[in-house]
Amino acid sequence: MAANIEMIKKVYSNFKDNIDNARKVLNRPLTYAEKVLYAHLWNKPTKELKGGKDYADLSPDRVAMQDATAQMALLQFMSAGKKTTAVPSTVHCDHLIQAQVGAKDDLLRATEENKEVFDFLESISLKYGIGFWKPGAGIIHQVVLENYAFPGGMMIGTDSHTPNAGGLGMIAIGVGGADAVDVMAGMPWELKWPKLIGVKLTGKMNGWTSSKDIILKLAGMLTVKGGTGAIIEYFGEGVTSISCTGKATICNMGAEVGATTSLFPFDEKMAGYLRITNRADVAALAEGLADQLVADAEVYANPSKYYNEVLEINLSELEPHLNGPFTPDKAWPISKMKQAVKEQGYPETVSVALIGSCTNSSYEDIDRAASIARQAMSKGLKAKSQYTITPGSEQVRGTIERDGQLEILSKFGGVVLANACGPCIGMWKRMDVKTGVKNTIVTSFNRNFAKRNDGNPDTFAFVASPEITTAIAIAGKLTFNPITDTVLNDKGEAVKLDPPSGEELPPKGFASIGSGYIPPSKDGSKVEVKVNPKSERLQLLEPFAPWDGKDFIDFPVLLKAKGKCTTDHISMAGPWLRFRGHLDNISNNMFIGAVNAYNDEVGKVKNVYTGEYKSVPEVAREYKAKGIGWIVVGDENYGEGSSREHAAMEPRFLGGRAIIVKSFARIHETNLKKQGVLPLTFANPDDYNKIREDDKVSIVGLKELAPNKQVKLVINHKDGSKEEALLNHTMNEAQIGWFKAGSALNLIAKSNK
Repeated sequence: MAANIEMIKKVYSNFKDNIDNARKVLNRPLTYAEKVLYAHLWNKPTKELKGGKDYADLSPDRVAMQDATAQMALLQFMSAGKKTTAVPSTVHCDHLIQAQVGAKDDLLRATEENKEVFDFLESISLKYGIGFWKPGAGIIHQVVLENYAFPGGMMIGTDSHTPNAGGLGMIAIGVGGADAVDVMAGMPWELKWPKLIGVKLTGKMNGWTSSKDIILKLAGMLTVKGGTGAIIEYFGEGVTSISCTGKATICNMGAEVGATTSLFPFDEKMAGYLRITNRADVAALAEGLADQLVADAEVYANPSKYYNEVLEINLSELEPHLNGPFTPDKAWPISKMKQAVKEQGYPETVSVALIGSCTNSSYEDIDRAASIARQAMSKGLKAKSQYTITPGSEQVRGTIERDGQLEILSKFGGVVLANACGPCIGMWKRMDVKTGVKNTIVTSFNRNFAKRNDGNPDTFAFVASPEITTAIAIAGKLTFNPITDTVLNDKGEAVKLDPPSGEELPPKGFASIGSGYIPPSKDGSKVEVKVNPKSERLQLLEPFAPWDGKDFIDFPVLLKAKGKCTTDHISMAGPWLRFRGHLDNISNNMFIGAVNAYNDEVGKVKNVYTGEYKSVPEVAREYKAKGIGWIVVGDENYGEGSSREHAAMEPRFLGGRAIIVKSFARIHETNLKKQGVLPLTFANPDDYNKIREDDKVSIVGLKELAPNKQVKLVINHKDGSKEEALLNHTMNEAQIGWFKAGSALNLIAKSNK
């Protein structure tokens, strides 16, 4: 029986009636995304909601949190005044396990080093009725797909790759911890109604092409912000040929184009996956609603009428891709890679090839990679590059151990890492290359920002499918194209690799193993959650002060960020993950990866009162000690990347009151609103250029702050001259209330007293 089956039955029992009601209000056919959204409205719709304009209150079915973000989310939930969570919720310990030598030793070391945090997460989960997945059980998104995702459902998760569950037809959206608190506290969850991007898939994949190549191709078409504020919905005859886990891979990486989420309509592949993961009851329920868990026929007949944008990819013609370096939307068809390496000067030798992660660690992924390794060894070949394998869950790991793929990949030269995020998020103690040495790696992960994987700004990271990553490991060259090229074996013979093959699902079923799961307690009232006041890892939260009712007058510009400023630049991961539960300590990493537009230095800014250049957090603390508020100025798609709300909480904690940029990434903009920071955009993007290093700026008219009403920025230059700029915002009345109260959490705590 599936977990939370009664909740799923309730969702399905109301689903058709909710859709029929929405169809009457809209008086038109519905896309699949619209069906799921309207079925999860907090109140019945009275009008058609417009994408990119209207806000909606939604009622998600469940919440998932990974250990790095769960700490701050649950520290906030402790302040909400609730005895238990209102919806099924889980915590997954997958981010705090550093990859170094191999699964067993790495897991033992991580469990010891992070004992305080893991104990805290386990105890607070028991306290509030939350399911707890122990370290080593698996990566959050793979575990959710295997246990909790269901067609037509809705969930939020405190990780940007939560949309992975779209592979099972679920609207799953990455959020900050404060959003998770709303849902766990039984309150409506607010979302700006998404626009819709329809992607029609025709033909059928063949040869070396895999599902990963679909999203790598799409990333090149849409760019890292092309999906912002939109749901990507896939349709067309090509959809039914893609495995359920392949669909999940595509949805997972939808985060790389800024999409709110991505999803596929329900089909037989999903039903088969549900059954093999012991959820035949859910499969039967979904099959009973099969005509509702897809878009209406009229939508497929005339998609341009119902989607804001329609794109098409012919799978029969799709080439394998490598995307990178330094951004996941720089898409290279493999046939163009030789030319790219030559023209761009990318290091050709591949130092490490890495497969797995939450994006590509399914049975199918590993089986296809193993098929390449098997034939390579039979032809006298082994991996020339270092090669690592990260299973997505203990269920997958146990099954590929039973069925022999792990043995093959190990003999091939691979090192099996723990069932955790590891190198994908910078939790990688790399031994082969020192920081500052230019080198290339190829991964089957999802992100490749500078320093993302190993902290080295000179590591050129390229994203590919597990199959292509494995083939490149054999040649050891970024320029190797297995479709056309040969490689010399141990006898000096030129050998050509055959295309990969593999099973979508294990023929013997998944292995029965211990899950590492602790179910929610029925009564946690007597559980004590202990936080040592002297801890460097955990710190109870103090409420942020409410707005004092005054304009922001003569605030210094702490930082003017140049170019790409992701959440990794604002609040680095890697070794900083250890402080995710301690707001004061982790604030010492604030903006240390951002480029200062005034001197092109990373992480160093000028204290405008002393003239000294110091690290960004040092200057911020100096301003805070004097009671001086400050602002930050940024470029396009500011806050791209991870959902980590620390990138919003740290500026708030150290005295930041407003972030003014050309444009925001969705999750980060919401996180800023939740923490009481004003997220503002230049009405004229060129006004970014008006801001000088020694300026003092004023944001005036805050008493009249209202939806769709601009505010004025007065720029006071050091030479005594002044300029003005108009600023836009997307806050509605409720979000303005968060700002006035000091944070959204302050309002929740007040209402629950």
